[in-house]
Amino acid sequence: MVRVTPTSAPTSRTARRPRADATGAQWRPGHPGFAERYRAIVSRDARFDGQFVTAVASTGIYCRPSCPARTPRETGVAFYATSAAAHEAGYRACKRCLPEATPGSPEWNWRGDVAGRAMRLIGDGVIDREGVAGLAARLGYSPRHLTRLLTAELGAGPLALARARRAQLARALIVGTPLPLADVAFAAGFGSVRQFTDTVREVFAVTPSALRARAQPPAPAHIGVAAPAPQALLVGVTLALPVRQPYDASGMFSYLAARAIAGVELAELDLAVGRLRFARTVSLPNGPGVIDVTATRAVGGSDAAAPPTPWTLTLRLALTSLADVPVGVARTRRMLDLDSDPLAVDEALARDPHLAPLVAATPGIRVPGTVDPPELLARTIVGQQISVAAARTHLGRLAAAAGEPVTTGVPGLDQLFPTADALAATLAAQDSADPARPLRLPARQVDTVARVARLIAAGELTLDVGDDPHELAARLGALPGLGPWTAAYVAMRVTGTPDAWIPGDVALLAGGRAAGIVPADLPRPAAFRLLAAASGAWAPWRSYAAAHLWRAALEGVPAHPEPPRKDVP
Repeated sequence: MVRVTPTSAPTSRTARRPRADATGAQWRPGHPGFAERYRAIVSRDARFDGQFVTAVASTGIYCRPSCPARTPRETGVAFYATSAAAHEAGYRACKRCLPEATPGSPEWNWRGDVAGRAMRLIGDGVIDREGVAGLAARLGYSPRHLTRLLTAELGAGPLALARARRAQLARALIVGTPLPLADVAFAAGFGSVRQFTDTVREVFAVTPSALRARAQPPAPAHIGVAAPAPQALLVGVTLALPVRQPYDASGMFSYLAARAIAGVELAELDLAVGRLRFARTVSLPNGPGVIDVTATRAVGGSDAAAPPTPWTLTLRLALTSLADVPVGVARTRRMLDLDSDPLAVDEALARDPHLAPLVAATPGIRVPGTVDPPELLARTIVGQQISVAAARTHLGRLAAAAGEPVTTGVPGLDQLFPTADALAATLAAQDSADPARPLRLPARQVDTVARVARLIAAGELTLDVGDDPHELAARLGALPGLGPWTAAYVAMRVTGTPDAWIPGDVALLAGGRAAGIVPADLPRPAAFRLLAAASGAWAPWRSYAAAHLWRAALEGVPAHPEPPRKDVP
């Protein structure tokens, strides 16, 4: 798209011409899917940014679909599923459209195959922590076979995919923060400054210092410096979070605020001035940290009939180590569902006459994820059969009793949610006759939390972003005390699948009745069957349809993706 003649050849890869027969070119002229992608770049459709890249043979560069430059001829274009595939084929990133500065592909959430699961785990930094062997072990393959599979599916092996992820984060840190370049190298996940410099020159055809010189002066970083303490958070980074619009920030932040645990989470919602904030402590690979997200937008314009302005999201990380920046960013994006394709979701769901009014009222609805799967499971079990407010109270006491204190420098955040080991030990020691016990719930429910915590602590039960949602739901559903609703709900939020359906959910049924999908006088068993049958038409976006029905069930209650119900955490 952008015809730029290379002015330097820092490495052999940037100097070579792109290979016409490079592996991993998913779409070339005559290939199924090429025509629709070419139409996307002709129309400069921004909704496809991050979902594929356009490689131009005559320039040796790759671009995002919405690149504003002149559209290249069809015969000289190839489309790649990932930027890593374009790197491996010998292309470099466009300096005009910055294809790395985009949301991630929603494909990795809806794909349950090994490629989708691998991409979710790579995004969470598994290769940085455990290497290719660790990634392969999690997926049940040998490293060599996994490399073959990913190269065939995505055009690049696991190391190249992880390298592209590091390059993307490095660019954001170089142009968006005042961090010294040596710190940027380690914050982006590189093993050395030399590796960082070589990769940036190779991918962007410019040195890190030159890339920073071209950027606008970055805003001052948010540094979480506290009084000296063993676990004081000493480093901080502020980054913009790319997100596809529209984004239902008010719904997402309201959902999180309604469930915020004292000491672990906090929320500030001020829709009148267009500012929302959610912050929480989190355990990261190198120590405790804080993720602090702010959503802002302009309000009170002169034209009252004009559509609202988009939300802009900013992430502030306070960390023990800069090495946790990639994981903190990835988990925040998953928690807020920032890689969704809202236009595709809304377009599909709006075809249903019952859902169309809900989609029109709340465009860009999202489904919340989680930053800590074991924590989510514990919260879900505690929240069964009680209200959201009651669950917050119980969880707050439990966090105060079993959680680890942490000095964050952020007022209101001084506690980590308990680990599985701490939960198991605390609940084993609590006296059911003690009125001051941390978790004051029925014995069967307390036993379920303790049993699950012991299984997680012993490594007999695992939950992570790379799980297949159906297999995870089946594993959870087989455990005593965990019914189909809990299993499906946790699997949906842990894996981020867009096509989950929650069986037997009374709030979904209430939303279905409110939307006119289910007759009001139909008995509950028949109503559940009718609603489940209707949900088949909403695939592969049933998670988002559920979010709309949960919203419909609120009937005037302040909006968030899911209404209070007796067994919601």
